[in-house]
Amino acid sequence: MIRVGIDVGGTFTDFVLIDTKSGEVMYFKEPSTPHDPSEAIETGLASALAKYDLKSEEIEFVGHGTTVGTNMVIELRGAKTGLITTKGFRDILEIGRQMRPDVYNYRVIKPIPLARRQYRIEVSERVDARGNVLVELDEAELRRGVEYLAREGVEAVAICFLHSYLYPEHELRSESIVRELMPRAFVSRSSDVLPEFREYERFSTTTANAYLGPKFENYLARLVERLTKLGISANPYTIHSNGGLMSIDTVRRYPVRTCLSGPAAGVIGSAVIAAQAGYKNAITFDVGGTSTDVSLISDGTPHFTTSREVASYPIKTPMVDIHVIGAGGGSIAYIDSAGALHVGPRSAGAVPGPVAYMRGGVEPTLTDANVVLGRLNPVAILNGTMPIDLDGARRVVEEKIAIPLGMSVEQAAYGIIRIAVSNMARAIRLVTTQRGIDPRKYAFIAYGGAGPLHGVETAIECGLSRVVAPREPGTMCARGILVSDVSLDFVQSKIRPFIRECWSSITSEMEVFRGEAERWLASEDVPQYQRQYENVLEARYFGQNHEVQIPLPNPLPDAETFMREFEHAHRKEYGYSLPDRQIEIVNFRVRGSAPSSGTAHCQQPNGELELAIIGRREFFVDPDVKWVDAVVYARDRIPVSTRITGPAIVEDMSSTCVIFPNQVAFVDAQGNLIIELTKSGQ
Repeated sequence: MIRVGIDVGGTFTDFVLIDTKSGEVMYFKEPSTPHDPSEAIETGLASALAKYDLKSEEIEFVGHGTTVGTNMVIELRGAKTGLITTKGFRDILEIGRQMRPDVYNYRVIKPIPLARRQYRIEVSERVDARGNVLVELDEAELRRGVEYLAREGVEAVAICFLHSYLYPEHELRSESIVRELMPRAFVSRSSDVLPEFREYERFSTTTANAYLGPKFENYLARLVERLTKLGISANPYTIHSNGGLMSIDTVRRYPVRTCLSGPAAGVIGSAVIAAQAGYKNAITFDVGGTSTDVSLISDGTPHFTTSREVASYPIKTPMVDIHVIGAGGGSIAYIDSAGALHVGPRSAGAVPGPVAYMRGGVEPTLTDANVVLGRLNPVAILNGTMPIDLDGARRVVEEKIAIPLGMSVEQAAYGIIRIAVSNMARAIRLVTTQRGIDPRKYAFIAYGGAGPLHGVETAIECGLSRVVAPREPGTMCARGILVSDVSLDFVQSKIRPFIRECWSSITSEMEVFRGEAERWLASEDVPQYQRQYENVLEARYFGQNHEVQIPLPNPLPDAETFMREFEHAHRKEYGYSLPDRQIEIVNFRVRGSAPSSGTAHCQQPNGELELAIIGRREFFVDPDVKWVDAVVYARDRIPVSTRITGPAIVEDMSSTCVIFPNQVAFVDAQGNLIIELTKSGQ
């Protein structure tokens, strides 16, 4: 049987297929179709079925990562959204935390709330911070507001009342009335989407969920329709921001949880690869067509966070902690009004794309610079299936960059690459040295279509000594989907002081959330023996503003163990503990999951290195070394443990690795290309 992982990127849609019987892995790419991402999925799957002589009924699993939700928020293409809230709190989305995005820049404009003010309805009701009802819900007033939203053509409604995480009944009743009067509207209530305290983040996340709902549902419907058209009966799963998989029904309910869908899969896959290669700590470096995504893996576990901003909108949901910058293969190079050269964040994307791709691009990009310098194949990429226009790439770099700056085309192309590399290195320092982490103690895993292409120079910029490029690195996020667990977090804020004598009541609360997780796993058709549960209490010292997470084992330990674990977590986060200070429980969290069954066998050959040689070509190193003659190797033919001395270029279907002079590379037993770095020739 066949398991399929799909990652919808800005430039390409990647496919990885695993035969569960033989362990054989198949890789495939298709240009993305931004107007309808499901179109590229259908086209690519049809091509893959034909190319590998597979039958659609053999496909037992389809998992996919998508940037559909993120792009809707960035481009403000979501649904017409209304908000129903407690009287007096209509403007919380605009007031926020009363913080300026940039303290010293008075020209910065805050993003427009996803629910416009004329569609934000106030209703008389009030619950206090302990969950006590102060004012009952005025249903007549609510009905008048909902009827107004219906007349205005509102497509989605977010329901957000004060302290509804403690008393959700008003929201539940409101949801019932909205569904009665607006049967076609998508409805999100905060006590379901995010039952946690901190009103601004809860309101923002719930509104974003509603904003995404209708169009995301249409996208999912088209996806299912296209899979059915191909004869694939497997229900598709979507990876969410926490690195787990959700069924179509769950995604329809919580589309906001997919905002880091694809990149999260790459980090999860990298954690598996790092463990197999013997690295407990790793920096993940994912360079695609539009962005560079950087994250950390420590002690075999990716770093996670519970909140971040997407296009300046706060989104609070469990997610892999990924830092994203606008630097990818399609990033556009330009000269500003002061004559300085910039690269990104604007991208040519999939359409029109880099000039070298011959899809209508007219601006120089990072990809064009690599083609000009011979680092990318100047004839064709993707195993010869995508022709490259070297003359066009050279012409646009010369006309738009070299001539205005008074330099050679090689110098201009090299300058584009160096600026991009500097931006990438800055992103790595942000998640390492600026957080007190020494990056030299971490392996550097470079993937994505352009990750290995820029991995060596970026690693040297950061003082690293080794680059690890997984097999077919350009499809790493799709591969990561196949090793991701089915999972979902269940969380609720219940702020209370920690009292030893009341520990049994706390453990009873955790059992309630475990029950919710168990019911969800049952709805996902996960067998009982595969169900797993992770318990987390989020706590702080009384008087603190933010909490730390304390993982707890199964079965739940005693109160003394919790106290020790809390002090350890607090010291790790803040560098100190206060044993005499009162501890306050904030959030109860249980994660239900089921392990992935995705496996793959390395099929790297033995034999002679000469059999892997597919040609020679010159590439430009830097203005001092200039052009060097390099051997070009086919990645899948390189024997295990055979050493390659630079200058060399290693190509596979999805990516290109450049090995500079005086550097040495080899392929390990897991199929990873390991490049040992020196500063010579750089």
